Amino acid sequence: MVRSDFMQRSQNAIQLTALGPDDLAQMYAFPAALDAPWVRANFVSSIDGAATSGNLTEGLGTPADRTVFMLLRELAEVIVVGAGTARAENYGGARTDPARRRAFHERGIGGHPDGAPPPIAVVTASAAIDPGARLLTDTQVPPLIITTTTAPADRKQRLADAGAEVIEAGGIAVTPSGLLRVLAERGLLRVLTEGGPHLFGELLEADVVDELCLTTAPLLVGGAARRISLSAHEFRVRMTRAHVLLDDDGTMLTRWARR
Repeated sequence: MVRSDFMQRSQNAIQLTALGPDDLAQMYAFPAALDAPWVRANFVSSIDGAATSGNLTEGLGTPADRTVFMLLRELAEVIVVGAGTARAENYGGARTDPARRRAFHERGIGGHPDGAPPPIAVVTASAAIDPGARLLTDTQVPPLIITTTTAPADRKQRLADAGAEVIEAGGIAVTPSGLLRVLAERGLLRVLTEGGPHLFGELLEADVVDELCLTTAPLLVGGAARRISLSAHEFRVRMTRAHVLLDDDGTMLTRWARR
């Protein structure tokens, strides 16, 4: 029932400038009633399929993409990233609007009752995160380090001492099911993943991704930039277009839901 309700939204192209903040929030609202994690991925790519420019996603960003990027963070209960992405993009804690977070929670579409920002959850089998990274030093809420029982104990202790919540979610690897299990145990059901491509590929291959929010930047970049997903095996996950938003600069914002 949740999925059918979620799909009752416009599938026609809409001009972004025609939408107010509340309209946009409703278009990206999480389902109101959840009893298991709902996994949303958010990525940006060029017209020719590059997920980065200059090795960073920031090189593809547009004002419209930034608007939706911030909105999705304000709706989410947790933001999941791979360790490589956290290092490459120099992740710090999420900065969100407390009033909007409280309002979203009251409407049952995401957010947080106290307006607190969502924690960043970093997936790293080896706990290879620098305790002095912005992830731990520039944040309002403790990050979650999702790691394994076999990761070096001294690394895990240093991260805990630096303020992180260190969570063991597997023996030698963090599987998608293990990741979602530990998030669900903490009541974090509205999940936003921002990559990288290996983590996204693993989640797709495990068939646990409920939707993809994809920005297509009005750029051709060439080169050998990576795609938004990488996996050991090819797979086919059928998706349904939920909406298309167009900005005046040519940016196209799409949301795709799993059938």
